[in-house]
Amino acid sequence: MTITQRLHDLGQSLWLDNITREILDNGTLRRYIEELSITGLTSNPTIFDEAIGNTAAYDGGIRDKARSGLKGEELFVELALEDLRRAADLFRPVFDRTAGIDGWVSMEVSPLLANDTKTTLEAALRIHKQADRPNLYIKIPGTPAGVPAIEAAIFAGVPVNVTLLFSSEHYLAVAEAYLRGIERRVAAGLDPKVNSVASLFVSRWDRAVADKVPAELRNRLGIAIAGRAYRAHNELLAGKRWRDLEAAGARKQRMLWASTGTKDPKAASDLYVSALAAPDTIDTMPEKTLLAFAANGTLQPAMAKDGGDTEQVLAAFAKAGVDVKALAARLQLEGAESFVKSWSELMKRIADKSAALATA
Repeated sequence: MTITQRLHDLGQSLWLDNITREILDNGTLRRYIEELSITGLTSNPTIFDEAIGNTAAYDGGIRDKARSGLKGEELFVELALEDLRRAADLFRPVFDRTAGIDGWVSMEVSPLLANDTKTTLEAALRIHKQADRPNLYIKIPGTPAGVPAIEAAIFAGVPVNVTLLFSSEHYLAVAEAYLRGIERRVAAGLDPKVNSVASLFVSRWDRAVADKVPAELRNRLGIAIAGRAYRAHNELLAGKRWRDLEAAGARKQRMLWASTGTKDPKAASDLYVSALAAPDTIDTMPEKTLLAFAANGTLQPAMAKDGGDTEQVLAAFAKAGVDVKALAARLQLEGAESFVKSWSELMKRIADKSAALATA
């Protein structure tokens, strides 16, 4: 049995943090599904920018869409959805077999809308309808400005992948938004089954403190932060509020571990994948991390629902001068700024290629 199958059997979904037209065309994604237990994937502007810029696979599509009058974001969304529809169809058997719990792909709303609830919701509704696939999540950042949009999207029946979470406090804020959205649906007599995942970013914590903590604390902060959030998640699920919603037919918002590729070249390539194994969670990993884990990975015991030694580890970081709350806020802000930068670069790439190819 492969190690990826063992992780899957433990109850964790393995998703690929990548999509390109190439891995769709050459059968690589299908092979990952069949051989490496991949049951979903995520995308982001950086992934598409690199795919569009580094290959000619999208040139024909860009040229045709540009000639038909599409440009900018409108052109990109349709270009990306062409890939994501194909991927969604590959995962549809998993989606059907798990009654919609697994087998998802994700598409991001423009990060330029992050501070505007109304336009974020409008974009989420538009992309969800345009995608025309039941197993496509709309990605909305879990920033303070994004939280109302998450609640509104859930109430509207749009499946949401909440991104840019860096702490248990961030997680609880979006979990509250999810619960409110479902409660509003129940009160309105609507179906409470609206899926969502909450994506906690892990490795960026360790990169942020790499040169600021003693050697014995290197590469331990991200895992400890995930452990604290996982404990908060389990405590929420044990509470009466959630149990009442579950009894009404609601589905839990699953925890997703994002940014699980190791940034430190001295650390094991499967550092985060191994440590974050937990039933009924998701690990979305870069292609390089997936292949390294499949080839040489190891598995640790499943994460402790009560957080295990998380608080002791975090106390050691506090003693070393790390202000976790302040750093979480900074990482989320930097993450949002990075998304905007990637989006702007992607739009420039689309504009440049459209101009060049439309007259070719």
